[in-house]
Amino acid sequence: MDKTDERLIAALRHDARASLSDLALQLKLSRTTVRARIERLIQRGDVLGFTVVLKEDVLRDPVRGLMLIGIEGRGTNRITRALQGLKEVRAVHSTNGRWDLIVELGTETLEELDHALAKIRMFEGVQSSETNLLLSTKKST
Repeated sequence: MDKTDERLIAALRHDARASLSDLALQLKLSRTTVRARIERLIQRGDVLGFTVVLKEDVLRDPVRGLMLIGIEGRGTNRITRALQGLKEVRAVHSTNGRWDLIVELGTETLEELDHALAKIRMFEGVQSSETNLLLSTKKST
């Protein structure tokens, strides 16, 4: 992947519905070049697909947060499975450093978030946690 492909992907992340003509104008390339590069990115597996973000998706979670979790012993797999079963959990990420997991949470209210946090803190093996509320999002994929 070269710099032109990276600029093309950035433009598609900004507006995946942009026409080939608009992308070509923005990137100072021919329409044929843009189409060929998109097709090549798809064929190589660099681009797996395109998606639609609905208004309901954004409004679904007015309260969002990241919970950083420290786990004692070897309970990470068990705790990850338990987290995946919670309706408030949007994603579970393994990480390095001080924390073992980073959990993305989304709820309708602060009270629901507080309840989910309390439930997670009670999981056997959760040694410590820290939670940060997400106030606004400047870029989302």
